Amino acid sequence: MNKKKIIYLIHIFVLTAFISCGGTADHLEEGSPAPLFTLKDHKGNTFSLSDYNGKNVVVLFFYPKASTPGCTKQACGIRDASSEFEKNNVVVFGISVDSPDAIAEFAKDNNLEFPLLSDEDKAVSQLYGVLNDIGFSNRISFVIDKNSDIVHIMRDVQVSFHAEEILDIAKKFN
Repeated sequence: MNKKKIIYLIHIFVLTAFISCGGTADHLEEGSPAPLFTLKDHKGNTFSLSDYNGKNVVVLFFYPKASTPGCTKQACGIRDASSEFEKNNVVVFGISVDSPDAIAEFAKDNNLEFPLLSDEDKAVSQLYGVLNDIGFSNRISFVIDKNSDIVHIMRDVQVSFHAEEILDIAKKFN
């Protein structure tokens, strides 16, 4: 095994070991207004949650680190179900504290066409209470209805089934 691969595996282990420290979104509850934000994606497009008020159900999925195995599996599941999200008028945003460049590479490598937003300054992750003690966003998803209220918080995300589970929940609010 080469040195680069060993360092990568150590990084994955450390990230996995500490990912659950803090950042559980305990201050938010279902029925409360979703904190508003504006972020840019890796292409420089600006997205504001308020733009979807009265129009769409929105899914926000916070993920720890672009291009890691779990995040890749989760994002590819969303990609594979994107036509179902669109058909059901559900807008999906992936959010991480990665740089726009890291997100661009992640999107390109995995043919991800839905918006992946960069929260590089960690303000939105803090606002939603998902930022953990080591500075990454925990894997937590939110379903926000057309009135901009949080209607579901998924704190126990299983990456293999996330897309199907979150879609089934989001469809109930259309």
